[in-house]
Amino acid sequence: MSPSQNPRFLAVIMVLAVAVATPGVADVVELQPDQPERYVVQKGDTLWDISTRFLKTPWQWAKIWKINEQIANPHLIYPGDIILLRWVEGQPVITVERGEVVPGVPRPEVEEVGPLTGRGRGDKLVPRVRSYAREKAIPTIPPSAIGPFLTRPLVVGRRELKKAGYVTIGMDDRIALGDHSVFYARGLKGRSDEFYYIIRKGRALRDPESQRLLGYEAIYLGDAELLEPGDPAKLVVTRVAQEILPTDRLVPTPRTPPLPYYQPRAPERKVSGWIINAHDAVSEVGPYTVVAISLGERDGMERGHVLRIWRHVGARKDPVTLRPYRIPDEETGLLMIFRTFNKVSYGLVMSAVRPVHMLDKVTTP
Repeated sequence: MSPSQNPRFLAVIMVLAVAVATPGVADVVELQPDQPERYVVQKGDTLWDISTRFLKTPWQWAKIWKINEQIANPHLIYPGDIILLRWVEGQPVITVERGEVVPGVPRPEVEEVGPLTGRGRGDKLVPRVRSYAREKAIPTIPPSAIGPFLTRPLVVGRRELKKAGYVTIGMDDRIALGDHSVFYARGLKGRSDEFYYIIRKGRALRDPESQRLLGYEAIYLGDAELLEPGDPAKLVVTRVAQEILPTDRLVPTPRTPPLPYYQPRAPERKVSGWIINAHDAVSEVGPYTVVAISLGERDGMERGHVLRIWRHVGARKDPVTLRPYRIPDEETGLLMIFRTFNKVSYGLVMSAVRPVHMLDKVTTP
């Protein structure tokens, strides 16, 4: 069969023809040239890994994911699931089938929910949802890369700092506090929270263009447990990451949520921002590095949003005319948002073809 007679070849040509004929169409799903038609999910996989096996544009996974309503938790993917690539009316569709056993993963036990309506001739079967006793669903991104950042305060505003409790003095007038140090604090205002994070105001996070204050970096110092409420309240340091001093702030520790599961996707509208901070404040970062950007919930940012990173070079001096000229931004990589605040969001650099820098630009892909 010649390429021109191949149904899949014709389907791809039709999709491309529509994209070319319709100016501004940017949502055509791009498949990897060597994408599999069938893939068995393995232990240790992430949704991002699987997305990149099939798609050049992994943030478009949600666009071609077809939910199977006959499967319990149809949004989740488990080790042993079979990911299938199919074509429907010339468009790629990803579906999942359950039940294949992979090494190290026990065969799922099937529980049928909903009775059959009769056994006699002419009786009909009622559709049933099958639920499986299996391992945890695979995460979107490696848990180890973002786990510590899911609950700890990463950015605080002026108002939050003003309302937060603060360390006054340690037992026996100790100034510098370490592990197991007992200390007093004020400003808890009758709170009876059992556990607290201890933080320190870090550097100001500002929009690179307007210089408006977006918040302050929250430097994590350790954990504390409340021993006696009151003013002052008595607490004990249960974990120390850095030396704790008077005036350091106390914020209640939220209950640890399960690792969030979300499908990578592009923001619903065009956005443009900047990388304004990087974990450990390094000047160059690479894949699986946590960074802060100058876009937050007020800009429509949500967990799972994928942004393209651009190397922002700026202007340079022309050697002939001696006048400044602008060098175009160069594409660097992709990041995915995993936690949002009002004016700032935190994302994980998922891929990078060159080092990512502070003040690099981020946009809707």
